[in-house]
Amino acid sequence: MNIISVITINYNNVEGLKKTIESVVSQTFQDFEYLVIDGDSTDESVEIITSTSRINYWSSEPDEGIYDAMNKGIAKSSGEYCLFLNSGDTFVENDVLRKVLTSLSSKKSFYYGNMILEKDNIKEECFAPTVINLDFILNNTFWHPCVFIKSELFQLYGSYDSSFKICGDYEFFVRCLIKPGISFEHINHFITLFDGNGISHDPSKKELQKQEREKAWFLNVSDLIFGALKKQNQFSRSKYAAVINFFQKIRGKSTF
Repeated sequence: MNIISVITINYNNVEGLKKTIESVVSQTFQDFEYLVIDGDSTDESVEIITSTSRINYWSSEPDEGIYDAMNKGIAKSSGEYCLFLNSGDTFVENDVLRKVLTSLSSKKSFYYGNMILEKDNIKEECFAPTVINLDFILNNTFWHPCVFIKSELFQLYGSYDSSFKICGDYEFFVRCLIKPGISFEHINHFITLFDGNGISHDPSKKELQKQEREKAWFLNVSDLIFGALKKQNQFSRSKYAAVINFFQKIRGKSTF
C-alpha cells in the first residue's frame, strides 16, 4: 500500500495539466500512486495523459463537476493519504513529498502545509496557521492542494458532496472537524504553487462562496448551533473580547 495517492482532476486545461504532471513525476520520492481524472476533455489532455507512463490510473469521461471528479479519484485510490493537485497546480519543488514523508508517520487525520498563490503572474507566500480554532473554521479553510487527507475519513464520513460548485472541500472539512477524535498537524513547508486564476479565486464567485459555506454548516449542525457559533465568533473578534482577554490573561484564565 502506498502512503500517498496524488490525484489530479482536469478538464480542457492541457497546458495546466502538462505543468502539473511534470511536477508530480519529477518528485525525488517516487513511492506514491498517481491518478488523473479527466472530464472528457476535447483538447489534447488525453494525449498528454496516455503518453505519461508514471500515471497509475486515469479515466476520461463526463462528470458532474469538480467534486464528482475528485470522488472518482478517491474511489480508485489506495494510498493511506490523498493529496489533490489539480491541473495548473504544481509542487513548489522536486522534493516536497520526501520532506513531508516523516510527518505523515504520526498518522494524524489531516496534515496541512503552506502554499504559494500565483495569480496574474504575481506570486504570494501564504502561511497556514499552526492553530485551528473556531475563527479559522468559520472564516477560512484549508487549502486543498496543501492538505494530506487520511483516506479512511472518506470511508467513515463520506466523500465530497457534488452538489457544491466551489466549496465542497470546505464542507468536507467542516463535516470531519466536528467529529470526535479528528487530529491535524501543520507541516511548516511550502507544498504547492497554486494557480489562482481558477474558479475558486474568481471575484464574481464571492457570493456563491458565502452561500455554500453557510450551506456546509447547515448540513452538519442545527441552525441554532450555527447561529450561536457565529455570535461567539463575532464577539471574539470584537474590541470587547480583546479587553476581556487581557484581564483573563492577568488572572491566569483561558481567553476567548
